[in-house]
Parts: sequence; C-alpha cells; structure tokens
Amino acid sequence: MGLVKRGATWWMSFMYQGRQVRRSTETADKRLAEAILGKIKVQIVEGRFFEKPTEQHRTFTELLDRYINEHAARRGNYYREMTSVRTLKAFFGNPTLDHVSPKRIVAYKNQRYADGVKPATINRELATLKKAFNLARREWEWCTDNPVCRVSMERENNTRVRWLTGEEEMRLFPMAAPWLQDLMLFAIHTGMRMGEILGLTWAGVDLFRRTVMVFKSKNGERRTIPLNQTALELLKHKYGSRSVETELVFPSEALTRLNASNISRSLHLALKKARMTDFHFHDLRHTCATRMVQAGVDLYKVQRLLGHKSPIMTQRYAHHYPESLRDGIEVLDVGRGVSTNLAQLRVVPQAESASC
Repeated sequence: MGLVKRGATWWMSFMYQGRQVRRSTETADKRLAEAILGKIKVQIVEGRFFEKPTEQHRTFTELLDRYINEHAARRGNYYREMTSVRTLKAFFGNPTLDHVSPKRIVAYKNQRYADGVKPATINRELATLKKAFNLARREWEWCTDNPVCRVSMERENNTRVRWLTGEEEMRLFPMAAPWLQDLMLFAIHTGMRMGEILGLTWAGVDLFRRTVMVFKSKNGERRTIPLNQTALELLKHKYGSRSVETELVFPSEALTRLNASNISRSLHLALKKARMTDFHFHDLRHTCATRMVQAGVDLYKVQRLLGHKSPIMTQRYAHHYPESLRDGIEVLDVGRGVSTNLAQLRVVPQAESASC
C-alpha cells in the first residue's frame, strides 16, 4: 500500500484480492491522505472493504450514458458507439450493474444472432460494453468485476472484399442522387471511412497542399491523406458553393451532419435501380484499396493511406497484386551472369569425367 500524488491530489494504490486498486483520497493534504489510507487498511483487515458494492446502486443506463458523454464523444467512431449503446439499452433495460451477468450477455448474443446480425457487429457492441465496464471498475469504482471479460467474442469472417468494377461504377453512379455521388466519388478516391467523410470539416482540408486531415480516425489517431486530381477538383467545387453556416464538407440539406442510415437507404435505392446486390458503402473503401494494388502500389503504402494499424488488415488485398510475385522472383536475376557461370562450372567437370 502507498500514496501517489497526481497533480495536487493524493491517490491510494494497493492490492486487494489479487488486483491493483487505485482510489483518490480527494485531498491535497498528505497527512489527511495517510489517515484515509490507514482507514482503508483497517477495513480490509476487518473484512469491511467493499462491503456494500456500488454495483448494487448504479444502473445500466448510468453506465452507458457516462461512457458516451465522457469517453466515446472524444473518439472518431462516436456515432457507431451510439448505435451500439441504443441496441444494448433496448435489450438489457435498466437493471443495476450487479444484475448484468455473463449469462445475460450470452443471451444478448443469441438474440442478436436470431435477429440476423453479423458476428463483427455483435463484437463491436460487446466491445463498447466491455470498455464501459472497464472504466466503471478501474476509474469510477462503480463495480468490482467486468462480466464481459468472461464472455467469449465471436469469430469474424474478415475475408470478404467486395469492390466496384469499372462497369458497375458506370451503372451505379447515374442512379444515385447527386449528393450521394459526391460521397461515393470521394470515398473511392481517398479510401476514407464513412464516419471520417461525414465528420470532415474545412479546417482539415488544405487545397494548396492537396491534403485532408482526419482528426478522429477509427483507431483514435490522426491521419493525413493526399488528394489526387479527382478528389481535389471535387473539393474545390464544394468549397466554391459552401455555406458559411457549417464547417462540414459534406453536410445535409439542413446543414447538419449526414445520417448514416439515410446514406444506406439512398445507396440501397440506387443499387436496386442499377440491378446490383451485395454492396455496402464501406465497399467503396475496398474499391480504393483494390484499385491501388491492381495499379502496382505496394501494400505498405496502401496500409498507410487506409490508416490500418496492422499490416494484417491490408493483406486481404494481396491477391490483387499478382505482379508482386514476379517482381520478387525477378530480383534473383541480379547477378545472373555469376550464377550462370557457376552452373556451367559444375557441369563441365562431369562432362570431362564421362569422356575419360
């Protein structure tokens, strides 16, 4: 057990039942902090520490609302997290935290499967719940356990790579509304995620340097994306007709942020008119990556442009790069004369011994 000063406040740090506990004394007075720590020691010895867990009083709605307000709002995937929170609330209701058990979470997974939801979506929803419980346990001291940690995540199939062929693009674009055409064109030529495009502001656009800045990406990191001529011309056109009432590059008619559900509905209608199936807005990002790889761009550059933290995510496009295998083997042709001479030296003695 000990005291650690963070800013002007003293914090207690000690082990309890095999886990590290950090708790603020809420005081800048070291003597008072020592007295509070001494009281905690007595409670642990007498078995009265955590005698009345907070999880018997805090509710599920309080948990998710605080998570959204204090943490999710700072991340680039805020709207996706909000969707997960609404789905979780609809199923669990508003019990106290001690009633959110692993068994109940498994029942949630089963219900989502029955609703036809894909494993990746279920995992995303469980990840939101897990992060909220981690904060409640480690920082807010609302509970002593994270029930999500005792529930297995679902196995995802990330091998699907649907991309837009040139012929499909010619069929789809005329069927889409003009505002949707702008979004799709920009997605194809930048590889940006839907949330990144919808959240793009003019503060992140540099028409002189031909770049856009993603301030809040999926992984929480900033990313600078160079603009090709197509994307640049599109932004110049939009800049010329922009409204001073919003900083959004792709606003709605009401000059607010576009809704992902409305985009999906509009895209579905365009796909139906174009007689196309099995295509989502995110597949435009796959289209960008696939076309770059087919043009010979190496996977490392594709990874950096897409903002993948791990090269494993980018490897899914490797099969579109058949010439990379040829380039790899043709490297061996460097110094070809030396290897050829060595091969001949091995053959000649055999010929001489045969003639003897």
